[in-house]
Amino acid sequence: QVQLVESGGGLVQPGGSLRLSCAASGTILSIGAMGWYRQAPGKQRELVASITSGGSTNYAGSVRGRFTISGDNAKNTVYLQMNSLKLEDTAVYYCKADGVHTTASRYGYQYWGQGTQVTVSS
Repeated sequence: QVQLVESGGGLVQPGGSLRLSCAASGTILSIGAMGWYRQAPGKQRELVASITSGGSTNYAGSVRGRFTISGDNAKNTVYLQMNSLKLEDTAVYYCKADGVHTTASRYGYQYWGQGTQVTVSS
C-alpha cells in the first residue's frame, strides 16, 4: 500500500511562512510527478504547484513568486515553501503523487494524502 504522509501545516500570520512536506512510502519503483492542491470552504480543489521527477515545475498564478516546490527523488518526498502568506491562502492542502509505479502493477496510479490545514490569520 502506497501512503502519502504530510506535515508542516498550521496557523500563521499574514506575511509569514510555512514549509509543507509530503513523503510517499511503499513498494515504489518510480513516481512521475508530485504536487500540492488546496481546497477552501465552498470552493473547488485547485492545483497549487507540481513537479516532475525530472524537475519541471508548474505554479498557479496566484502563488507564483511566493511559493516554491521542490523534491527529493531519493526520498520520494516533495516540499512546498510558502512565503508572504495571504488570508486567501487559507485552505486544506493536499499532496498528490501521479504515475506511481509499484512492484505490484505495470500501470501507474494516483495517490492522495490526507490533507493538512493551513490557516493564515491576524
